[in-house]
Amino acid sequence: MNNALQFSNSLLEDFCQTFISQGSFLLLANYQLIPQLLYESIIDRAIANIECTVEEIELACQQFYQHWNLMTEDQQQMWRSHCGLNQIQFEAMATRSLRIEKFKQATWGHSLESHFLQRKHEFDRVIYSLLRTKDRDLAQELFFRVSGGEQSFAELAQQYSEGTEAETGGLIGPVELGTLHTQLADLLHTSPMGHVQPFGLGEWCMIVRLEKLIPAQLDEQMRDRLLQEKFDAWLQEQVQQLSDRDKAWLGFVPASFAKANEAAAA
Repeated sequence: MNNALQFSNSLLEDFCQTFISQGSFLLLANYQLIPQLLYESIIDRAIANIECTVEEIELACQQFYQHWNLMTEDQQQMWRSHCGLNQIQFEAMATRSLRIEKFKQATWGHSLESHFLQRKHEFDRVIYSLLRTKDRDLAQELFFRVSGGEQSFAELAQQYSEGTEAETGGLIGPVELGTLHTQLADLLHTSPMGHVQPFGLGEWCMIVRLEKLIPAQLDEQMRDRLLQEKFDAWLQEQVQQLSDRDKAWLGFVPASFAKANEAAAA
């Protein structure tokens, strides 16, 4: 499947014609909702040809009705009428999330394993002990104390560490290596378990000990996460096809762009 939608002109024209004709464009602009609405328009185009089985449609509709406590046919019909939806439109709305998931799987599902292996070191989690101070001489003395077994790491961290880790006896984690400073992540990734090491980073003199390495796995949760990351990046690529002038006109300043992307990923 082609990951890029060639939409720049046609989507923008359709988008503007739809909302200007409904007299809603100014209101949407005032409330800074245009970026999010354009995202949803991009998604709708992408999933237009994604189909669901009869069983999937029935289940999605039932789940929707249950969520809104619409338990009888009369209640369901009244709700659809109130919203101005016929049955086909309602089914499209009820199955939208499912069709988005199918689109993700069809587009990137086949490449997840290789993508995961390339980035596995970022997803591996660690539990480690950290003591940090800006006093180089003190750091050296504390290193000899803990490595020589004179005092426990936790005791020294509580007493001398100058970061928030002092509250936990220096213990941090589990955290993903990809969230740590690159140099610290590299050190922990290659460090033997339980080995105490001195480490300098900027003005900080650190003492680090790896307590546990938790290898990442390509389970369902990780697959969902990677698919969402791919999907988010794809959405941004679609908007980048617009000219800077159009993006500015539509309200895609950095703050609104980021806000819209976070909402689309939720």
